[in-house]
Amino acid sequence: MDRNLKKEDINAISGVKEIDIFRILGAFLRHIWIIALVAVLCAAIAFAYAYFFITPTYQSSTMLYVNNGSLSIGKSFSISDLNASKNLVDTYIVILKSRTTLEAVAERAELNMSYSSLSRKVSAAAVNATEVLRVTVTDTDPERATLIANAIGEVLPERVQTIIGGSKVEVVDSAVIPSSKSAPSFTRYTMIGFVIGLVATLAVIVVIELLDDQVRDESFLTQSFNLPVLASIPDLNANVSGKAYKYGKYGSAKYGYRRGSYYAGASKEGTANGDK
Repeated sequence: MDRNLKKEDINAISGVKEIDIFRILGAFLRHIWIIALVAVLCAAIAFAYAYFFITPTYQSSTMLYVNNGSLSIGKSFSISDLNASKNLVDTYIVILKSRTTLEAVAERAELNMSYSSLSRKVSAAAVNATEVLRVTVTDTDPERATLIANAIGEVLPERVQTIIGGSKVEVVDSAVIPSSKSAPSFTRYTMIGFVIGLVATLAVIVVIELLDDQVRDESFLTQSFNLPVLASIPDLNANVSGKAYKYGKYGSAKYGYRRGSYYAGASKEGTANGDK
């Protein structure tokens, strides 16, 4: 390849199209009101969706202490005993999520609820990798969520003692009725809608600018077609005030330029319309 070729010539030959960042930024500034309008509109739609179409849910939690049986007051214990209790947390979660346990919970809470429905409402995890287990119940009714969580605190210790000999579970904190909903978050939905609207609008503007093949300046011809620019035509409409600004004679005909187009008209000598 000839080393004397310009960058525009190389791009034109290889088919590479440069992206003018300043042109894109200029397009953003020209359409700033559209960007803001769409972003606010999407934020409003997301807020309305969360407010009118999503049912609020509430969470109530109970905390349980896992004991492997060798840990008791007045008795010395080792690190291995604590690790054994931590390892039992995962086993207790499996027991909690079992069909028999959850059916016993529904019966204790006097709820007419199937195992699958109750299983979707209950979640459990260790607190900061300790031997303390937190059981969380999510429901559309805050009182029902509290009732289920406290029923689990009563049923799970009985189930653990029946299945795993020498192990036990003790209630650390009972569940209380939540004072506020856990979901949906109106602020979160509004911000997500705003960001989606903003990004989508910017992407559309970028695509339109990249697909726009109008000749804007000399660089467009050199980059796209590798064509040399021999001359440029100035914008004659830039200073037009609405009246003819240039007249001349050619025989008995008058010619002039008005509002971007030439015109001609025959008249007698000295009585032309454009002599004023």
